[in-house]
Amino acid sequence: MSQEFRYVYADGDALALAAASELTRLAQRSVVERGLFTLALAGGSTPKKLYTLLGTDPAYRDFPWDKTHLFFGDERHVPPDHADSNYLMVKTTLLSSGLVPEKNVHRVRAELPDAQQAAADYEVEMRSFFNEILRDKGFPQFDLILLGMGPDGHTASLFPDSPGLEEKERWVIANPVEKFKTDRITFTYPVLNAARAIYLLVAGADKTDMIYNVLVKDRHNAVYPVQRVVPADGTKVWMLDKAAAARLPQILS
Repeated sequence: MSQEFRYVYADGDALALAAASELTRLAQRSVVERGLFTLALAGGSTPKKLYTLLGTDPAYRDFPWDKTHLFFGDERHVPPDHADSNYLMVKTTLLSSGLVPEKNVHRVRAELPDAQQAAADYEVEMRSFFNEILRDKGFPQFDLILLGMGPDGHTASLFPDSPGLEEKERWVIANPVEKFKTDRITFTYPVLNAARAIYLLVAGADKTDMIYNVLVKDRHNAVYPVQRVVPADGTKVWMLDKAAAARLPQILS
């Protein structure tokens, strides 16, 4: 049965601190219970603070990185040294610490000229890794997927009105995003909703109105892509800062 929780923090820094503690707790528990921790990373400024903390703060040195495997929930169709690359952001924060074994990092080969091929290759790699630990209906069960939310209600690279919203079979797709005139490589809803836990990290005043729409105004309607993230048998946790949560009724915040 799916469960949903919401927490509000003073600012983005406090949110990142709480997220770092939560990730450490979940990773340690997963290693005890299953022998490894599978984590899908998100891009964006809020996760960047989180990854920096995990890579530099001695308080998290007991994170079981040797048993943790990192994947990417979405990626821009750019080379790994491009300023827009989610991988580059993770490389210059968390991975620069040297704590994560290189073999445990599974990046999207987004430098390939064909985004469809990059998506297909990533799905092949994921299928090889998750070969023995698939959920019913053949989708991987990540221990944790980190997500963000854009001001338009998109999450991962599942944007409003994009064809990827309707994908039900593939694990990874190249989703055409009209507003950027490009493809984005992204997990699909079946993969997101098979996770044991999904944490949505949302900070900033530019998210205030959309958080209100998603959690209050349109809370019973799947109007925005992020609302279709509903783990089938897992936990969905909103981690918001006060700016993003400013319009929420007190009972929610």
